[in-house]
Amino acid sequence: MNRRKIEIMDTTLRDGEQTSGVSFSISEKLTITQLLLEELRVDRVEIASARVSEGEFRAVKAIMDWAGQHNYTHRIEVLSFVDNGVSIDWMINAGVKVQNLLTKGSLNHLTHQLKKTPEQHFAEITQVIELAAKNGIATNVYLEDWSNGMRNSPGYVYQYLDFITKQPVKRIMLPDTLGVLTPMETFCLLAM
Repeated sequence: MNRRKIEIMDTTLRDGEQTSGVSFSISEKLTITQLLLEELRVDRVEIASARVSEGEFRAVKAIMDWAGQHNYTHRIEVLSFVDNGVSIDWMINAGVKVQNLLTKGSLNHLTHQLKKTPEQHFAEITQVIELAAKNGIATNVYLEDWSNGMRNSPGYVYQYLDFITKQPVKRIMLPDTLGVLTPMETFCLLAM
């Protein structure tokens, strides 16, 4: 019997901090990370977005220093961007070993936000993944707005998935960015 493991990735320290009025200090971020990994035993923790602020950098550096002493570096992740290596440089300096690369999972986001073709986006993603690998950083990818991509531009999503499955990525994450899918729709889309 082939058993699949369900992984839990907590995004409180990255996504939760986008909530109005929520901002964690360095010591709070470190304590929450420690509790998530050691007490709650979550598999992975996304702790920040790359290149946001100097305070965020110091918090990530402190967490990565602690993680290095406790063998958790590959369980701590940072949201990164397709930005010509700026995020990668930031992560190298902070000691980060895993990036969660934010990419466009719908043709709408790609053409209206980035104003690029799929081929242009894929070439830039490839460069970021290669740069990360050269610097010892593993890559997971988010397909931002994947749910709307599947509803409105499934051809693009399949083209993207065909491309990304040939890249050295560990995980492909398919977020329902705007919360438009029901659980049954999600099941049906994933079963396709």
